[in-house]
Amino acid sequence: MDCNCFDPLLPADELLMKYQYISDFFIAIAYFSIPIELVYFVQKSAVFPYRWVLVQFGAFIVLCGATHLINLWTSTPHTRTVAMVMTTAKFSTAAVSCATAVMLVHIIPDLLSVKTRELFLKNKAAELDREMGLIRTQEETGRYVRMLTHEIRSTLDRHTILKTTLVELGRALQLEECALWMPTRTGVELQLSYTLHHQNPVGFTVPIQLPVINQVFSANRAVKISPNSPVARLRPARKYMPGEVVAVRVPLLHLSNFQTNDWPELSPKSYALMVLMLPSNSARQWHVHELELVDVVADQVAVALSHAAILEESMRARDLLMEQNVALDLARREAETAVRVRNDFLGVMNHEMRTPMHAVIALSSLLQESDLTPEQRLMVETILKSSNLLATLINDVLDLSRLEDGSLQLDVGTFNLHALFREVLNLIKPIAAVKKLFVTLSLSSDLPEVAIGDEKRLMQILLNVVGNAVKFSKEGSVSVSAVAAKSESLIDPRAPEFFPVQSENHFYLRVQVKDTGSGINPQDIPKLFCKFAQNQELATKNSGGTGLGLAISKRFVNLMEGHIRIESEGVGKGSTAIFIVKLGIPGRLNESKLPFMPGMPANHMQMTFQGLKVLVMDDNGFSRMVTKSLLVHLGCDVTTIGSGDECLRVLTREHKVVIMDVSITGMNCYDVAVSVHEKFGKRHERPLIVALTGNTDQVTKENCMRVGMDGVILKPVSIVKMRSVLSELLEHGAVL
Repeated sequence: MDCNCFDPLLPADELLMKYQYISDFFIAIAYFSIPIELVYFVQKSAVFPYRWVLVQFGAFIVLCGATHLINLWTSTPHTRTVAMVMTTAKFSTAAVSCATAVMLVHIIPDLLSVKTRELFLKNKAAELDREMGLIRTQEETGRYVRMLTHEIRSTLDRHTILKTTLVELGRALQLEECALWMPTRTGVELQLSYTLHHQNPVGFTVPIQLPVINQVFSANRAVKISPNSPVARLRPARKYMPGEVVAVRVPLLHLSNFQTNDWPELSPKSYALMVLMLPSNSARQWHVHELELVDVVADQVAVALSHAAILEESMRARDLLMEQNVALDLARREAETAVRVRNDFLGVMNHEMRTPMHAVIALSSLLQESDLTPEQRLMVETILKSSNLLATLINDVLDLSRLEDGSLQLDVGTFNLHALFREVLNLIKPIAAVKKLFVTLSLSSDLPEVAIGDEKRLMQILLNVVGNAVKFSKEGSVSVSAVAAKSESLIDPRAPEFFPVQSENHFYLRVQVKDTGSGINPQDIPKLFCKFAQNQELATKNSGGTGLGLAISKRFVNLMEGHIRIESEGVGKGSTAIFIVKLGIPGRLNESKLPFMPGMPANHMQMTFQGLKVLVMDDNGFSRMVTKSLLVHLGCDVTTIGSGDECLRVLTREHKVVIMDVSITGMNCYDVAVSVHEKFGKRHERPLIVALTGNTDQVTKENCMRVGMDGVILKPVSIVKMRSVLSELLEHGAVL
């Protein structure tokens, strides 16, 4: 059945329907194009989470487009089929649009959250941009700080460091003015020391206790201050709108002796003040990164100043050290010269003193073996013993090096201990009698009569100690007592370094010498054992001495494993000297184990050397005569000469012994010894060569052994010693 749903239209209505017809056509085209674009978007988007919603929305649009397209046929009379299609399309469009609306209720919050996240990300991106800008600014600041640090530390001159800092800060921050205020010597004011635009700024000063200065010094960062503050009034007065000003403290970490422009020696808590001014008549303000730059530069300047100060102190220390080294080198050379002069003096005095002692001892020993009355023999023996002691003292005094390096050895042998004390008393009594002093000797009953030790050294110790007692006593008495010390009496808390060790083969001799003399202050007692030291108060009143007596005695006592001390209650109260030495007991001690010089065999006393041809070479006629007298007394046939050439000319195979003084002036006696070896090629044809010398040094003995000499005799020489030397030569072919 045909249906005509519309009445015939007026021409105007027809025109309106044509416009609707055209509009529906273009609307349908537009609707159909949108799904194509959505399909393209879905294909290109790999991360969009709502694809099914887009499909549903596309279907809705397609249906809407189809509805408008179907409307093209409804504008004219149409069939029921077209009406049904139109109805179906509109119903489907309504259903899809409702479903889409319902879905959008759930989707819109998600879309809103996406939008929120988008805004959050945009804010984060903006914040990141700001942080990146800050990082870039910090990097630029860091680069500038490194550059400025390099400029500052390229020199270690303090003034260059400070001036460079102001110039570089002014260039980097485009400052109008930059100034540095330094503390004055008094420490109560700050003085204008450096500015950016003035080479020699006027020395303005401001009190250091100003509130603005205290504010800056108490802060650990740059502080904005008023442009009208006293430390900021550096610009011309016509600047009607001054720029902002900041100030920062500069720690003066190490400024000892840094005194320029009246700067003081400062403590580590002192500060300088740096003031920085922005250009006037501008709206520019200080930024955070600029203030941070100022803080960092202030710290770098402080470190650079510290390094510069340390370098200056190091330079001063180096100069001082160089001066000290020069002074020490000069003192060393002077000391070496003094040692050389002393050794030369000792060498000369050694020879010159031993030569007359050689004559005294040699002639006294010859006189001793002649026919003498008992009184004469006693006097000769006293002379000989005193001479031997004097020779021993010369050995020690002139050879100071042996005392200092500990190379002095004891001459150990068996001797009569009681006789030694009586002999010392006999030597002291004549001096004591002149001063009317009463001298007593007390020997304990348990004191061994015979002992083993160095008799001469022990006698020298006794003579030194007893002699001092007599020397410093004007009246009264001197008592000498000797005992064999018991174990309990050896322990002395005043001598902690003394550790006595008792044994069956030894005993400790304890000697006490007490006098009623002038005494000594207790605090001066330790000085008595120093070389060349004397009690000045007493030395001016008594006969002088070398000051070596007690020093040598202490060394001898130490060598004998003992100790010595002096006691006195004060001046005018007398004094007591006590020493303990370790001695051997004869018959219990194997003497061969002790370090003493070989003793003389008993049969040497009866040996004679009748007809033994001996050649004596000595440039000193007096010494030649003395040596010849000793040899002639022993029965030798002696020839004396005064030079090496004469020795080589006179020497024959008949001469069995050659005794030559190796201290002959202007002659190398070692060459003479070598020439003697060359003259006699075979050992049994060559005479035995013995050196006679006053030098006690090891070098002389080594030189003698080096050129093939058979022994060394040390002056002075007694008849007993000469007999022993000749006996050893003939028996062993050398002087042992």
